[in-house]
Parts: sequence; C-alpha cells; structure tokens
Amino acid sequence: MNKECCNIDEIKRLIPHRYPFLLIDKVIDIVKNESAIGIKSVTVNEPYFPGHFPSSPVVPGVLQIESMAQTAAVLVAKSLDISDSSALVLLTTIDNAKFRRPVTPGDVMSLSITVQKMRNKLWKFEGEVFVNSQKMSECEFSAMMRIYNEFS
Repeated sequence: MNKECCNIDEIKRLIPHRYPFLLIDKVIDIVKNESAIGIKSVTVNEPYFPGHFPSSPVVPGVLQIESMAQTAAVLVAKSLDISDSSALVLLTTIDNAKFRRPVTPGDVMSLSITVQKMRNKLWKFEGEVFVNSQKMSECEFSAMMRIYNEFS
C-alpha cells in the first residue's frame, strides 16, 4: 500500500485555508479513498488563545473538528487527484462529537481520519484527535465537494 505525505506548501495548494484559519501543519500516511493523519503543532501563539481562555488556554472543540475536516479535505483532494484549491470540501454534518481531554499549548495533535462512505460528491468520515496516544476528541462528519464555479 503506497502512503503519501503533504507538507504545508502542498496543503496550501490543495485547500484554500490560510492563516489564521489553516489549522494543520502536514498530512502523513495518506491512503487514497481510505485514511490520512493530519499533524498540528499547537503553540501558545495561536490567535484564539487570548480569548479561550487567557489564564488557561485550551484549543476550542470546534477548531479540533475543523482541523479534522481540513485533513479530510486534503485526503479528498489527493484521492481525486486534484492539484489546486479550486475545489472546496464543505462540512455538511457533524455527529457524535465527544471532547474527552483539553488540548493545550505545546501539544501535537494527531488527527486520524478514516473514510466511512463515498457517494458522488458526498463523503462521510470518522475523525479522532490524539495527543501522545491519548484520545482527546472524536466525531463523525460528512462533507460535500464543491467546485468554485458552482457558487457563481
């Protein structure tokens, strides 16, 4: 089984997200149409920490889900051999989200994404966030592929 990887430059070619909303640093172990692992090194300089929470910074759960979704978008782009960010992968559902432990500055999130179903432009995923092999959060989510010119 051939596994691929994406560094930050390739991620920026594949998905349209940019600072401060690009929430993954690299994607490893990509198996097209099956799975991928996103990596996010959490620093104290993240733009949301001054408000969430100043005296005890915690990565918001919704941003953990967004990090999983961005990893899934890279997986979809690689699976469909899309080479630029002209296609968007838009969240359509989030189910069974559970937040087990807080993610804090200094943590490295490992975002494990597994494809559950693919049907036309709709993809269903299972995602989990790990830090040092401990599960921090998990959810199931669906996303739909959109091409930029479909919005106009």
